[in-house]
Amino acid sequence: MTGLIGALIEAWSEFRVHKARVLLSLVGVAVAVCALTGVAGLGTIATQAQIEQMERGSGRPATFLLMPPFNPETGESAPTDEFLAAVDGIVERYQIDYSGTVTGSETPVQFVDGVSSVGLTAVDVDYAVMHRVQIAEGSWFAEADRDRLAPAVVVNDVLWQRIGSPDLATRPTMTLLGAQPTTAVVIGVMQPVQWDEYPSLMILNESFAALAPPSPEWGVPTPQVELWVPPELAPVLEERIRADLAGAFGDGWDASGSVQRNDYLSWGGEDPLGPLRLILGAIAALILALGALGLVNISLVTVKQRIREIGIRRAFGATAGRVFLAVMLESVVATVVAGAIGVIGAILIVRSPLVLEAVAPGLADVPPFPVDAAIIGFVAAVAVGALAGLLPALVAVRVKVIDAIRA
Repeated sequence: MTGLIGALIEAWSEFRVHKARVLLSLVGVAVAVCALTGVAGLGTIATQAQIEQMERGSGRPATFLLMPPFNPETGESAPTDEFLAAVDGIVERYQIDYSGTVTGSETPVQFVDGVSSVGLTAVDVDYAVMHRVQIAEGSWFAEADRDRLAPAVVVNDVLWQRIGSPDLATRPTMTLLGAQPTTAVVIGVMQPVQWDEYPSLMILNESFAALAPPSPEWGVPTPQVELWVPPELAPVLEERIRADLAGAFGDGWDASGSVQRNDYLSWGGEDPLGPLRLILGAIAALILALGALGLVNISLVTVKQRIREIGIRRAFGATAGRVFLAVMLESVVATVVAGAIGVIGAILIVRSPLVLEAVAPGLADVPPFPVDAAIIGFVAAVAVGALAGLLPALVAVRVKVIDAIRA
């Protein structure tokens, strides 16, 4: 123990005496550790952004998609009213907090330059929570919007720009054509999405039912119901809900395909985030390897410059083990300092609002900086210091005293 403490003191003294030389090593290691830790931290943010993107499309885990049973003989789906009544009973029976009917359709919209077809999705209020809908302007639907005489709509950024990007405080309107032309009030604009190229809008189911009875213009869309349940209960609830739907309609109706899990965790096969993790891991490994090579190079040059000093120490009684430990710890002490600086720098960079906006714009739930990334960065710094100090330490031990003094 005394020898180790003495070697540490000696390494620290060497650090203070040769500041310029050691700082060159520190800069390379600190940058490598900062990059390694930063890549891991940014990987966590990028992963969260990709998860939120998938949840906006398919719902949060665990989201069930319920469809009406069908009659194998006639090919007809179960009556919508009976299906929705059965679903209401299921929601109440299992105390499901978030649920909603989703119907996809299209509607002609009157613009200044003519009439164009716009994608329409009829939803319930809970849809925003279940799909992480982000509002850039205005607000999402409220329960009071169900009773509006002029239906409320939430539009995407493409449609908002198409109507001239009006101030929502002025309660802008748009005319929905179809079976029953209706003037709708725009109450919100969704956050712009990179791949969103076509205009679309969302409307509450109650408003959609009132203005869009079955017609050639609107078609006869089949409603689907989404249920958001705790992931740990999903396997049991899936079987029970399927059995309840089958029991509600009795013989002659097939409910085997009426319940499907729709969120990204149910897709199966390869991990959808696997390629991203592999790429980030490869980048981090490359950065660490480059930092280690740089440190080994500087350490070897440093030892060769100190050959005479090492020979004199050996002549005055320093053992090979003491010399080995001293040279090794000089590298480790330097990388410990560099590792701490690198980890702190990575945290400050990754948590910067500018970096967050550039890497994951519109991220709803910013994850905390991963503790494991900070630990990995610090441990990597120490490991690199030990490995980088091993070769120079072996060179120092093998130096002959006479040759070293003559050098």
